Amino acid sequence: MTSVNDLRSSFVGYFARNGHEAVPSSPLVPRNDPTLMFTNAGMVQFKNVFTGVEKRPYSTATTAQKCVRAGGKHNDLDNVGFTARHHTFFEMLGNFSFGDYFKDRAIELAWNLLTKDWGLPRDKLMVTVYQDDDEALELWKKIAGLSEDRIVRLGAKSNFWQMGDTGPCGPCSEIFYDHGDKIWGGPPGSPEEDGDRWIEIWNLVFMQFEQHADGSRDGLPRPSIDTGMGLERIAAVMQGVHDNYDIDLFKALIGAAANVTNVDVSGSGNRSLRVIADHLRSMSFLIAEGVLPSNEGRGYVLRRIMRRAMRHATLLGTSEPVIYKLVPTLVREMGQAYPELSRGEAMIAETVRLEEGRFLKTLGRGLQILEAETAEMGEGATLAGETAFKLYDTYGFPLDLTQDALRARGITVDQGGFDAAMAQQKAEARKNWAGSGEAATDTVWFGLADELGPTEFLGYETESAEGEVKALVVEGARADAIAAGDEGFVVVNQTPFYGESGGQVGDTGTIRGDGVVAEVLDTQKNHGVFAHRIRVTEGTLRRGQAVELLVDHARRSAIRSNHSATHLLHEALRIVLGDHVAQKGSMVSPDRLRFDFVHTKPMTSQELAEVEDIANTIVLQNSPVETRLMGVEEAKESGARALFGEKYGDEVRVVSMGEPTGNGLGWSVELCGGTHVRRTGDIGLVSVVGESAVAAGVRRIEALTGTAARHRGNANAAIVSSAAGLLRSGTHDVLDRIEALQDQLKKSERALAEARQKLAMGGGAASGGSAAETINGVTFAGRVVDGLQPKDLRGLVDQAKKQIGSGIAVIIGRSDDGKAGVAVGVTDDLVGKYSAVDLVRVGSSALGGQGGGGRPDMAQAGGPDGAKADDALAAIRALI
Repeated sequence: MTSVNDLRSSFVGYFARNGHEAVPSSPLVPRNDPTLMFTNAGMVQFKNVFTGVEKRPYSTATTAQKCVRAGGKHNDLDNVGFTARHHTFFEMLGNFSFGDYFKDRAIELAWNLLTKDWGLPRDKLMVTVYQDDDEALELWKKIAGLSEDRIVRLGAKSNFWQMGDTGPCGPCSEIFYDHGDKIWGGPPGSPEEDGDRWIEIWNLVFMQFEQHADGSRDGLPRPSIDTGMGLERIAAVMQGVHDNYDIDLFKALIGAAANVTNVDVSGSGNRSLRVIADHLRSMSFLIAEGVLPSNEGRGYVLRRIMRRAMRHATLLGTSEPVIYKLVPTLVREMGQAYPELSRGEAMIAETVRLEEGRFLKTLGRGLQILEAETAEMGEGATLAGETAFKLYDTYGFPLDLTQDALRARGITVDQGGFDAAMAQQKAEARKNWAGSGEAATDTVWFGLADELGPTEFLGYETESAEGEVKALVVEGARADAIAAGDEGFVVVNQTPFYGESGGQVGDTGTIRGDGVVAEVLDTQKNHGVFAHRIRVTEGTLRRGQAVELLVDHARRSAIRSNHSATHLLHEALRIVLGDHVAQKGSMVSPDRLRFDFVHTKPMTSQELAEVEDIANTIVLQNSPVETRLMGVEEAKESGARALFGEKYGDEVRVVSMGEPTGNGLGWSVELCGGTHVRRTGDIGLVSVVGESAVAAGVRRIEALTGTAARHRGNANAAIVSSAAGLLRSGTHDVLDRIEALQDQLKKSERALAEARQKLAMGGGAASGGSAAETINGVTFAGRVVDGLQPKDLRGLVDQAKKQIGSGIAVIIGRSDDGKAGVAVGVTDDLVGKYSAVDLVRVGSSALGGQGGGGRPDMAQAGGPDGAKADDALAAIRALI
């Protein structure tokens, strides 16, 4: 049996031996295509090479590309678990020619691999060609020896490929494998072609034409090749099985899933086990690249995948998180080919466990509501879209989970109604989502990168350098000059200015030349080209001019300190909180730093203090900060920590800080292209100023270093010293004195409240009439008291009611801010005749207020004009 790992290595090795560059899989989050949510084919990373915008040092390549199809145009999520070959995550094997070889060599390489190296029987293979592609048909006959009855001509729908409405396109040729007559289905092009007997295993795309907007096509000057073979499909063929889920990789994952859910692999729960096994790959690879579950964009798709798998785990009888326990099995099966899984194992497992816990908390309530809403529905019924949206919006139930739960009962969901209810809520997310995670491809910068090559960065060693102006860009177009008062971008052949990346902001400073001075406002990197955003303050800057470049030293020094401190905080957080801590982004500016990391709950003050202490211990070591260049794999094997989702070149800078540990490199070792201090002591001081939540499972720590940290410490010390002076105590006694004063204040407030209550009941500062009088045969006790709080009024009215026995009691309290509150009490024997609510509303109106509320025997209100308190009493008297 040929394992999945063997086949992957065999494919890439075969093409490498035949002159192809073995290119690593690109990230699942596309770097060069803003239209894609996830990489869904092997050619995605070469898109700009095919269009001619980008050039690479090789003309042929081969890859094993990780792909996800679970959102947007390519969405196989709902089919997973119900078919033999649908997956949300899959691997696409491919070979590519960028104007090198064409149809004949592509067909020869494919046929020889399948029939010679892999030994597939020729009589089990059939191919298709585009109906007008006579050249491909003749080549298959000549190279593979196929008779015409084994070559099927098909139309454009099946066998003509286009990158888009315009751009490169061309015919394609698909290779099919016959799984045998024990399975229903016919060859491609036959009435039974939708059956599972004949399965496409490889598609060879011949990029031959340029499609124009008017519908016409011209031949490409450099015809190219793009092929794709599903690794899971060819593994099924090579292992003698028909179902992708029966290959060795899925057997291992399904077996592990059966073990943690305590079910039989061959039992009725097999479909759920398949869903879990498939979704485990998608969620793990996406998390390894830094995608986290959320309610929008890629995070929303990830959450759908995760919760669908978790729902199927509950269908198997689980009530506790279990899927995170499968991550080690996946790492064991695929970690060698994709080391990001091994590096991120702890973070992946923790993220899955956290999301699974959240999901289980909402699942029970959501299913109860769903059951109640559909109890009277039979097969063929439709659940209202508004109800499905309520489940999503209130209880965290994704639409596909509702659909999945109802599918077994034959109930559908009104998709249109759900979409209408969702539209307003999703509008903002759709507006803000950029699509690719990076800026859209900018032709002018690709052109400059191709023409000039990458800018040489000198800033690790110097903050000043000389250079030659190679290009100027103004408002997205190349220019020959930028005059005083104008802004634009300047590209030089070499620069000490750091271009923003890895969370570190770009440098600022000055560019000077003969008769010209320009202020550098920012520095960015575009495809390896350093773009200095400038404002010319004197003269005119021209292309070809020699210039001197000067980085703002003070700003750069502060940035260096802050960036180095993020490394120390990263390692200190791992020590204090655990190995699951992983960086999720950072912002390093001259005035402060912030660092986002994976963690499930707020940090305690003790944990923050411990992290700060550990970081400052390394600062005080004043050990050298060492940087070395390594191959990316060598660096990762040495234990250097990489930022998930970050794109690294063939060589990387490995930055080590602190006295060496077991790896011989240092206490903190990370892959990093930023600028750093020479020795840890140059950081001066690390002061943590805050910790907060950023998103589910992501925390943010903020800190200051050096002079900024010292100033903050001095400012805090000055505040404490001033407080000690006011309190007439030593600085070490300030807290005790404050606590004592707080106790004293509370006692004084209680005494004052008691005095005011006595005053209210006994006269003194009260006004507005005698303690008790008779009005219309009713005893009336009314009083206005200054300084009384609204919360004290009801108690005083109750006391007054007891004193008079039968009658009406009114207390109006005027506060220090000029407002007033009024409370009215009516004894029980008079409630049928008088209502406290009616009386209090009259009083409130006199005070400039509106309304009031309570019961017939007790009501309270207020008003903004305390000066009208006596008028309020008079109004109440009049109503009585």
